[in-house]
Amino acid sequence: MTAAAPWYREVSRGQWTSLTAAWIGYLLDGFDFVLITLVLTEIAEEFDLSTASAASLVSGAFITRWLGGALLGAMGDRYGRKPAMIASILLYSLGTFACGFAWNYFSLFTARLLIGMGMAGEYSASATYVLESWPARLRNRASGFLISGYAGGTILAAELYKWVVPHWGWRWMFWIGVLPVFVALWMRRALPEAADWRQEVAAGEGARPNPFAPLFTGRWRAWANTALAAAASAALFCVFTPVGAGWRWPLSLLATGCLVAFAAQLGGRRGWLLHTALTATVFCAFLYSWPIQALLPTYLKAELGYAPGEVTDVMFYAGFGTMAGCWLAGFVGDWLGTRKAYACTLLASLAFVFPVFAVRSSLVGLGVLLFFLLALSQGISGILPTYIAGHFPTRTRAASLGFVYNTGALGGAVAPVLGADLAEGMPLGRALAVLTFGLTLVVIALVGGDVPRRLGRLADPSGGADHLVPGRPLSVAETSVEKAGRGPREHGPPAAS
Repeated sequence: MTAAAPWYREVSRGQWTSLTAAWIGYLLDGFDFVLITLVLTEIAEEFDLSTASAASLVSGAFITRWLGGALLGAMGDRYGRKPAMIASILLYSLGTFACGFAWNYFSLFTARLLIGMGMAGEYSASATYVLESWPARLRNRASGFLISGYAGGTILAAELYKWVVPHWGWRWMFWIGVLPVFVALWMRRALPEAADWRQEVAAGEGARPNPFAPLFTGRWRAWANTALAAAASAALFCVFTPVGAGWRWPLSLLATGCLVAFAAQLGGRRGWLLHTALTATVFCAFLYSWPIQALLPTYLKAELGYAPGEVTDVMFYAGFGTMAGCWLAGFVGDWLGTRKAYACTLLASLAFVFPVFAVRSSLVGLGVLLFFLLALSQGISGILPTYIAGHFPTRTRAASLGFVYNTGALGGAVAPVLGADLAEGMPLGRALAVLTFGLTLVVIALVGGDVPRRLGRLADPSGGADHLVPGRPLSVAETSVEKAGRGPREHGPPAAS
């Protein structure tokens, strides 16, 4: 009896190259995005900002993510995943470079808006590109490998922080952050287009998908949706800046209403409830993960009194824990099934939340606990693209993934501000622990209980299939499929080479 070939031999050289190029894009994405968290105390000192106002600079990049995810995702659906990836890198690199020239709070906040648009497009375009290029049964692994690039970028940023900021100041971190983009653009120049997208266009006899068609069918609808986009953007800007002081709740409700209206139109009569439920799930996922991601350096410097070099050491543990967790998540997801792996791993992470913030005098002890906490809680986000993308067909996948994920990412805008507000009545460490523990339980219930799919079936009883792995129920483990008599190579279209 011939032994089965190892899984990595099922992946062609071209598919590994595609993953590597997208991974570098994610590395740069993570590097550029977390720079602000490392230099938040330096910026607050120079611009004379409170902790809450400084934390809102982290939120700035989330405000435009819903728009960037939708626009660049639609670009990926219509013109291909590759052009959308390159446009995304250019956007967030330009925004990062502009941060170094900021002269006050609002100029820096504006530059962060541009970073958010680019980062949103990078997530939707790169995730769909890699998932559609790899063999169907290995797509959780592909997702985990890809998302680990973001954690690698945080490690790189932390290492540069201890060398650059003490000698040259915080602005140089942003100026240096634009340089590696040329490597990613060079690598992506000769990449093939994603196999699933090419087959979708070929099946339509060359007709390009247009996921935004429902939003602009007819002049009045086009004008109304343009007004909705402007209202949502303005409301979100006011909510997360001092401009909206005293009006945050009404403005938040206005923005929510606008975004739900977009979700309803993009999802259509059958899919609007699924779009809305998935967006709410991602929102809660960002609420549990981003208090630590955004405010950990501030906690280390302000509450524990760590020097820049010590902050770098702790951030290395945190970043490498997230990276290792992403790798592990891919294998566990392919073994248990995406949904079960997500819920079980998050449940295990709860054991580490409060111990992390109880350690104050041991850098190594804090680092080890952070490693395990982030490996389990944030590393599992490595298979979040697979979880979301499996709900949507190829023709609208990038736009739907981009909108759902990046609208839900507004939870990341709320998280640091909420954490800073809570810290006014309790120590920052305790505030971060309470938010992380409580919201993790909510996400476990939503994902483990399969709430988005169950709600989606109320509007579309025929829904529930995994569109990334055709012929298989959503999020069922690979072993379950094989026991049912279907080999792993039978699922999905042939992979790109």
